[in-house]
Amino acid sequence: MSITLVPAPETDTTAAAVDLSIVIPVYNEEESLPKLYDALREVLDGMDESWEIILVDDGSQDGSYAIAQALHARDDRVRVIRFRRNFGQTAGFAAGFDHARGEVIITMDADLQNDPADIPMLLCTMREGDYDVVSGWRVNRQDGFIMRKIPSRIANWLISRVTKVYLHDYGCSLKAYRREVVKNINLYGELHRFVPALASWMGVRIKEVPVNHHARRYGQSKYGISRTTRVLLDLTTVSFLLNYAAKPMQIFGKWGLITAFIGVAMGVYLTALKLFTGASLSQRPLLWLAVLLIIVGVQFISLGLLGELVVRTYYETQNKPIYVIREVLGE
Repeated sequence: MSITLVPAPETDTTAAAVDLSIVIPVYNEEESLPKLYDALREVLDGMDESWEIILVDDGSQDGSYAIAQALHARDDRVRVIRFRRNFGQTAGFAAGFDHARGEVIITMDADLQNDPADIPMLLCTMREGDYDVVSGWRVNRQDGFIMRKIPSRIANWLISRVTKVYLHDYGCSLKAYRREVVKNINLYGELHRFVPALASWMGVRIKEVPVNHHARRYGQSKYGISRTTRVLLDLTTVSFLLNYAAKPMQIFGKWGLITAFIGVAMGVYLTALKLFTGASLSQRPLLWLAVLLIIVGVQFISLGLLGELVVRTYYETQNKPIYVIREVLGE
């Protein structure tokens, strides 16, 4: 699991806030970067908002960082973060979120498959509908059908059912977030694709809109079918965080009681069988299963209690709230 080692920066009161921050993780995209910058600048300069572009070099082994340096020297609105090694796309987004100064933060890929021309539409949708998250939907996705589209559709269906946040395209990097949404989310593993689901805990309003998608023009995709396993494991984490992060006893205790009850019921049945029929129990697998279920039940309950202690330590030592307020009237 890739975890960013770049700490969140201290608040810089002298840094000027901007309207938009475009966060782009970069890994071996030396051919795409100049064209992406030109396309972004053409779109952003045609808008009324102030903006910045944050390029996060994720340990690139080609000339991507040198090009990013040149873009920064050419335009100081381009900011560059360089990792010491490859930490993964989630770490790239996390570092960009930590350093972003925009009131709205837009994420996208560096491979030219996302279209900068969609950015005004994302902002317009967000402001007109008062949405907190606007997520892109690659309706006409320009990727392989068997290796990319089919696994993606299955994953999107599963993620939507588990998280109860129904999106057609969790994997689309082109998204717009209000600043307060991403500043309250910590990312690990492959969790960047789950940000809308994680943000749903705060009661945010989410809108999905169709966006353009272009075929890859340079290089090869950095992601393959092997990513499916990591996504499924992270989905388990997200499901737990959304439903039981503040009350682990509710899941571990429930299964502990169920397994212990079944074990005790089997034990009562075997005891009655021994008392009333004199049957031998030493060779019965059911006896060992009953003992095992009781032990497992006790372990589940113990794990729930330990989880409750960890949760209280987590929230109380960080003064982390268990709720998020949208607004207060009367103060």
